[in-house]
Amino acid sequence: MKPQTPTIPSDAARLTAAADFVREHDTAALLSLLLPGLDALEARALLDRCHFSHAALLVFPPDPGTLRAELAACGLTVDPDAEPVPSVVVRDRLAARHRREAAGLDVRILRPSVPGPGAEHRTVEVFALTVPPGSGLAAVAADERAREHEAHLAFEVEHPDPLVLRGMGAILTRHGAVPDGGGYNPHEDGTVFYFTAPDDTKTGYRRVELYAPGDHREVLAAHLAAPGKTPPAETLLRLLTGAWTTQALTGFAALRIPDAMTTHTSLAAGPLAARTGTDPGSLARLLRYLGMLGVVTGDEENGFRLTPVGALLRADAPGSLRPLALLYGGPFYESFAALGHTLRTGKTAFDHVFGAHHFDHFARHPELAGLFDRSMAASTRMFEPLGGHPVITAASTADRPGTVVDIAGGNGELLARLLTAHPRLHGTLLERPHAVEAARRTLAAAGCADRCTLLTGDFADVPPDGDVYVLSRVLHDWDDERCTEILRHCARAMPAHADLLIVERLLPTDGTPSLAVAWDLHMMCNVGGRERTEAHYARLLAAADLTLLSTTPLPLEGNALHARRTTRP
Repeated sequence: MKPQTPTIPSDAARLTAAADFVREHDTAALLSLLLPGLDALEARALLDRCHFSHAALLVFPPDPGTLRAELAACGLTVDPDAEPVPSVVVRDRLAARHRREAAGLDVRILRPSVPGPGAEHRTVEVFALTVPPGSGLAAVAADERAREHEAHLAFEVEHPDPLVLRGMGAILTRHGAVPDGGGYNPHEDGTVFYFTAPDDTKTGYRRVELYAPGDHREVLAAHLAAPGKTPPAETLLRLLTGAWTTQALTGFAALRIPDAMTTHTSLAAGPLAARTGTDPGSLARLLRYLGMLGVVTGDEENGFRLTPVGALLRADAPGSLRPLALLYGGPFYESFAALGHTLRTGKTAFDHVFGAHHFDHFARHPELAGLFDRSMAASTRMFEPLGGHPVITAASTADRPGTVVDIAGGNGELLARLLTAHPRLHGTLLERPHAVEAARRTLAAAGCADRCTLLTGDFADVPPDGDVYVLSRVLHDWDDERCTEILRHCARAMPAHADLLIVERLLPTDGTPSLAVAWDLHMMCNVGGRERTEAHYARLLAAADLTLLSTTPLPLEGNALHARRTTRP
């Protein structure tokens, strides 16, 4: 059995996927996928004024020759005499995102031709930033490949004028698209208007571009100002209502209102209230607010339905976030009200409010402990690529079937995924007594209980003789001293050949917006732990005689840190 494909697709695979997409989609069908709520008149207005022109992506070849070879392998050819055009817009977006000097980012555009389904002329727009081996831009390339910030679909506007451009932008925003930058490229005399695609888009692309030949910077100025035009006082008032948002979502989930709704059929507040035992007038007002948040769509006259965002609050949704909503709007909401205590004293607000540490309090209340375990399982999308990590595939293809040891493995969701993906692997899960019982049920339901040993214990009880040890979202619960102690327990138990995988979010070092920054505040307030930078984790590992070897991005802004015991001379 050969090792699985790397978690992040190669540039060649991404180019092939983009070319296939361009070949297969016509403009009318693509607009209906991009904007599912588009009515016939709006669709005709767009079709009369624009056409699907290209799909775009950003690649990072080691040199121009490699890029041309990859394009050729994908059936994409460019004129060998054509000089790639500089991309001012993407260069500036990259510079802002990664806090780099724009002058040091030479982004070029190539547009190999691809025929559409009716043989119409289209292209794959390839933004290329050369990153030679050992380049200081390697981290930029890894992040961009993982997050696909610049991948988008583009529609070229025919005979653009200010009225047409404003009208087309209005249609997009009316259906949930959000202005997301743009610019004028003097090298080709063209103006681009970027939007974030609506939440319910069915294209697989998260961004869309309107491209207008010519200089339309007057219209562009209004487009660029749209996200930031709110006066400071209004901006602050919106931020201060964050608590209302949390409780609106929690109340919506707690009363199982999403379970009585679907994403395809609208339901008026009256019948919905009858189904859920709620007051019709109050429910209508909640739905109106949730509509503003993008959780539901519709109105009081025509009824409401769930958006894909709201559907995640259904109890039966794959990857349901309902447990998180109940937890964040319940005990963690109460503890955050005492954040001032943490700021004044440096002590954990949760302990102050509930009189016990987070884990001790939950252990005394089985319903909370179960909710916490389910909430952890709600983020399992982060785990999806972990089964393809090289150390997991190596353990599964070894002559002797390997053993994965999941330390503090919760309800067994991660271990079950790994064992299901690799039928030759064995597993060991170490947890507290109540969690072991939950894990037993999870592993049995996954059909891999016969390949797994369940151990009750603490970090001091990490078993020896494993091949891969996993600490998933564990270390951020603890301060540095306790983390070092946990890592030392792991190092003492690990055979010389064993690997350690640590799954955590990493704090950015360049000010980039990140979920890790919010979670860092959450960990400080609720458990006394913290999120850390990659360098911080490397220092903790070194203190435990472990060496950080690599870091691989995961979904939901997670990362897998790979470490081994430090080799001594």
